[in-house]
Amino acid sequence: MLKLSRLIQPRNPLFWLMLVLNLLSSFLSWILHTRELATAPMLVVALFALSNAVLGIWLAIRLMREPMPGERS
Repeated sequence: MLKLSRLIQPRNPLFWLMLVLNLLSSFLSWILHTRELATAPMLVVALFALSNAVLGIWLAIRLMREPMPGERS
C-alpha cells in the first residue's frame, strides 16, 4: 500500500536521489522554455528531462511502498 508519509526519508539515499532527479528535470524543462535551442539539442534535453522525471516518480513510488525502518507493516 502506498503511504505518502513514507515519501520523506532523509536517511534513505533513494530519497535524495529522487529529489536530485526531480530538481534536475525541473531545471532542464526551464531551459527548454527559456532558451532558443536547435532541434537536436532540444530533443536531447527534452529526453533527459522526461527520463529524469519518470525515474524520480518511480523512486517516489518505491519509497512510498517500502516500510520505514522500525515500522511494522
